Amino acid sequence: MTEAILLVGGKGTRLRPLTVHTPKPMVRAAGVPFLTHQLARARAAGVDHIVLATSYLAEVFEPHFGDGSSLGLHIEYVTEDEPLGTGGAIRNVASRLHSGPDDPVLIFNGDILTGLDIRALVHTHETTGADVSLHLTKVTDPRAYGLVPTDETGRVLAFLEKPQTPEEIVTDQINAGAYVFRRSIIDTIPAGRPVSVERETFPDLLAAGAHLQGLVDSTYWLDLGTPAAFVRGSADLVLGRAPSPAIPGRCGDRLVLPTARVAADAKLTGGTVVGEGAFVAEGARVFGSTILPGAVIEPGAVITDSLIGTRAVVGERSVLTGTVIGDGAIIGADNELRDGMRVWCDARIPAGAVRFSSDQ
Repeated sequence: MTEAILLVGGKGTRLRPLTVHTPKPMVRAAGVPFLTHQLARARAAGVDHIVLATSYLAEVFEPHFGDGSSLGLHIEYVTEDEPLGTGGAIRNVASRLHSGPDDPVLIFNGDILTGLDIRALVHTHETTGADVSLHLTKVTDPRAYGLVPTDETGRVLAFLEKPQTPEEIVTDQINAGAYVFRRSIIDTIPAGRPVSVERETFPDLLAAGAHLQGLVDSTYWLDLGTPAAFVRGSADLVLGRAPSPAIPGRCGDRLVLPTARVAADAKLTGGTVVGEGAFVAEGARVFGSTILPGAVIEPGAVITDSLIGTRAVVGERSVLTGTVIGDGAIIGADNELRDGMRVWCDARIPAGAVRFSSDQ
């Protein structure tokens, strides 16, 4: 197992304003771009050549990762001029692969945080002789996902798009977004047009009699597509609940990056991250949140389960819960922002302008 394709071309619209200036895989989780965790886990599993399939803000990736040598990898970059979907993106980078026709190629999405045993997925692929092997995970409520029922041997029986009625929920197994393809299968994907592996490639392969194998691995798994999920994923990395060899420090209740400053009486808990050059002032309390580089948390502010963008400012005594503050935004003193609120990049909220309680 030496090669992988990493799909990092999405616009991350559900994560805006985090993704206004930064592609989703490059938003920082536990102190480093999320993509760093995926690359490090792939390397630990024996992968040494990775092709990044980029599109949105493609110019950001290579200046950061270069040729990958600092991570022990050889990284190449292929940019889509127009979005091609998962299958189209895989096909678009095929010419950069060095594998033989029957060799395994690992493919994974750039927005999934998982504890998947990558070696076990490859082993399952090789021992079953599958054409494609899929990581499956079990979820309590599968209605938002595509269902993947399997037989007693793990062979995939069907792909059922998001079920709408109880009768349609025939399994709690879902497609978890990591695959191993036989190299020759990639060449069967149509080139030069958008293709979805979930809606087109996999169903067509099943219809043609191909062997698709599922591996159920219900270790840690989280889709980082929403701000709340992204904040939780970062905290889980810091707390050690989600595995990664790329965390720049020891796991624990907090992670304070070099050059960040935290007042002696400020309280940081719940997997909080304070990025480089950020400042958390006296009396501030931050729980389970991400403070990106250069942000300022002023005295007495209380921040819970939130993400504060680069160079943003949260004013004195302001209380933020489950909110996202865009890069460069300024939240004046004595504001209250609650679950689901998103403040756009460079916005200005005057002191005491937004409240859910009396100002007395």
